[in-house]
Amino acid sequence: MTEWKKPLPTISGETRPYWEACRRGELLVQQCDACQAYQFYPRGICAGCWSDDVRWVPSSGRGAVWTFTVTRQNRTPGFAEEVPYILALVELEEGVKMFTNIVECDPGEVAIGMPVEVTFRRATDQIRVPYFKPA
Repeated sequence: MTEWKKPLPTISGETRPYWEACRRGELLVQQCDACQAYQFYPRGICAGCWSDDVRWVPSSGRGAVWTFTVTRQNRTPGFAEEVPYILALVELEEGVKMFTNIVECDPGEVAIGMPVEVTFRRATDQIRVPYFKPA
């Protein structure tokens, strides 16, 4: 494994279940029991109806590229070694969008609407970070 040089996530009370699931290789999103809406990023209340009756549910881990950009220059350690890389907004089957990187894909091959699926990369013994790859 190559050394992880990128920033590590700050794991708080609201995000702990998400990162624990990522460590197991599972992607979670939140769903509101009051209005049934899905949401991502993690919050203590529903962004739609403001109910505090939100719970973690497994995501299919499948989605499509909603938009993207190819980064060709970045001097920041951890990122400089990976240029060019694809930064994307992926819309999951559950309807939520996640900022992520598309991996295992030539930058010239990525396209809006391209089907993708989650994959995880190990940052530390305790942290695995979700990325997406072509499905």
